[in-house]
Amino acid sequence: MAEKKFEKAMERLEEIVRALESGELGLEESLKIFEEGMKLVRFCEEKLNEAERKVTILTQRPDGTLVEEPFDVEEKGS
Repeated sequence: MAEKKFEKAMERLEEIVRALESGELGLEESLKIFEEGMKLVRFCEEKLNEAERKVTILTQRPDGTLVEEPFDVEEKGS
């Protein structure tokens, strides 16, 4: 269910960006949907952070056993 909400939020963000870029909205309407967009950005960011925390790496030890380890973004990026 959370994935559907995330996808819907991303779709709405795309609509908001298109509307703001069109330049056809008045100031008040632009501010209103900008605020909505910022709420959606925070929601999506939290969902992505949640997903990142859940990602694990399955590692095989020398003895052949498998162990799950958290995925460390900073370590992999260096």
